[in-house]
Amino acid sequence: MEQPRGLAGGRVCPVALRVLPALFLGLASSALIACEGGSSSAVHRQGVALVGGDVPEVLATIGSEEVTLSDLRSRVGEDLDRMEMQYLRARSRTIESTLETILRERVILAEARSRGLSLDELVAAEAGGSLDPSALEVETWYQENQGRLGGRSLDDLHPQIVDHLRGERRREVALQLEERLFRERGVVIHFEPVRLVLNNEGAPYLGQEDAPVTLVGFTDFECPFCAQLVPTFKRLAETFGHDLRIVVRQFPITRIHPGAFKAAEASLCAHEQGSFWEMHDLMFAEMRQLGVADLKEKARRIGLDGRRFDECLDTGRFTEQVQNDLQEASRIGVTGTPALFINGVQLEGGAVPFEVLASAIRKELARPRR
Repeated sequence: MEQPRGLAGGRVCPVALRVLPALFLGLASSALIACEGGSSSAVHRQGVALVGGDVPEVLATIGSEEVTLSDLRSRVGEDLDRMEMQYLRARSRTIESTLETILRERVILAEARSRGLSLDELVAAEAGGSLDPSALEVETWYQENQGRLGGRSLDDLHPQIVDHLRGERRREVALQLEERLFRERGVVIHFEPVRLVLNNEGAPYLGQEDAPVTLVGFTDFECPFCAQLVPTFKRLAETFGHDLRIVVRQFPITRIHPGAFKAAEASLCAHEQGSFWEMHDLMFAEMRQLGVADLKEKARRIGLDGRRFDECLDTGRFTEQVQNDLQEASRIGVTGTPALFINGVQLEGGAVPFEVLASAIRKELARPRR
């Protein structure tokens, strides 16, 4: 479902299942998975013959002259690598989402049947009663989000805010229910998804460098959805402590955010002086004031050495690092922001709620160590 326009800001559209309701986040459709064949040239799948597919080193000959795979890769190697990566990630997502669907069907539905409850009743029982927000919660949410509500009154927005908060609470409780039941019934996921190896050298991070879980976020300082992650990142850091490292990578989308590239550089100039997160938070809080003069004023406001910061920004000291981040993001298929990766596995949905990220991190921590 799409969050109310003007309320949550980001849009997260969970996929509805034929069996379980959409309140269980992270589920994809239960598509059939084709098995992998060996090296034979023809493989039969449910009556369909797949012929060929192997790529030899020598692709063709012209008399005694060979046309090799290396010749081909010199022309379209990057395209082939990109297609291979897209296939492997799509295959991995299909297997993982379908596996999770099966596990939920066998664990959560079994729990509901054993207690004689519907799934909605089971979630309500897990919540300990009503999922409706209190008047204070509605008022608090309204006050904290006035900047993006277009001046509309609380009375006008009250039904939408209640629906939004009720939905957030339902999703949070559903994830808690899933985690509890999986833990009680000894669910262990042995499948390993395809993981990307990201080069995070020199990138700012929060937490311990050797943390077992690394969350990498490609962000844009003029992206309103990215701004929603500022409190989420802080809460995640407080919740998981030494178990989590949060890395910020740059992905300024200059065709729609003309100030984002220089803002990315400014964040790294602040990082050079040990104040990345202060600059990060301030720029997101004031994303409409990201001109060069604004960036220099912000640097002084957070106590940076102004002359050193100005020299860094004016000479483009970190231009190459921002460009390298953009290139890596493009190579791995990032097309928008925020793009989040947990131990190299992309979390779909963009600016997802805290509990969705927390659940994914807890699952990663629970994986058998290899």
